[in-house]
Amino acid sequence: MSDGSRHVRTLSGPEVATLVGWAAAEGWNPGIGDAAAFRAADPEGFLGAFVDDAFVAGISAVRYGASFGFIGLYICRPEFRGRGHGRSVWDAGMARLAGRTIGLDGVPEQQANYAGKGFVKAYETVRLSGRPDLGAAAGRTVGEASFEKIAALDRVCFPEERRAFLATWIKPPRVFRALMEGGRLVGYGVLRRCVADCKIGPLFAGSGDAALAILADLVAEADGPVQIDVPVTQPHFRDALVALGMTPGFTTARMYRGPAPVVDAGKVFGITTLELG
Repeated sequence: MSDGSRHVRTLSGPEVATLVGWAAAEGWNPGIGDAAAFRAADPEGFLGAFVDDAFVAGISAVRYGASFGFIGLYICRPEFRGRGHGRSVWDAGMARLAGRTIGLDGVPEQQANYAGKGFVKAYETVRLSGRPDLGAAAGRTVGEASFEKIAALDRVCFPEERRAFLATWIKPPRVFRALMEGGRLVGYGVLRRCVADCKIGPLFAGSGDAALAILADLVAEADGPVQIDVPVTQPHFRDALVALGMTPGFTTARMYRGPAPVVDAGKVFGITTLELG
């Protein structure tokens, strides 16, 4: 699609990496190697606006299954703002996800804007940063669990199936840990190294104790502080991490346009990413 000298098209792999680099420049602290893993979720789900062949704005509009989509990485290069380029990729992304429930994670200053576009707040998340003292909880997890069990737990905690993304997300260079009890998968988590420090997400588990055990083994793999985006629907877990030395930071709101998906929120202790849900 085009508008004068501007046209919007699907991004190539290297262009997705450029968009993730813009996110780093904005201070969003993406993970090392995120672009390839993100693209595994939906290779056609990354769009860019180009003016005279210059890449000026981008967005992710990733389809999951048949009913859900997620908007993220919505960025216009600073020197091209105020000219409608960001709006062009927004419109293209929303058109790509038409007919689905659409999710996004909105910072406070943009939530009214998104509400005006039909998005409704479902819950908030808070980013916790630091290196919690979890030594007593460490050593319970194992790195092996069948992919079918991992995918089944993930589907309970996420609005749609995302097997292609998950198969990439749990592999190196990211660190994967699962907690098994009697042959049953109780929970899993993933740590990835980022531009600054490390992030943990997702963290899905059947209880707060299980989540802390998985978190402990992931933190042990980090060479410094970690960050995790915890839903406020987990107040006891959040308070436990604060008591263990983590510091609350900025908040976002998970917002949906369309019927809110049904997930087991009680098992979600850390969301996967702010970019892809």
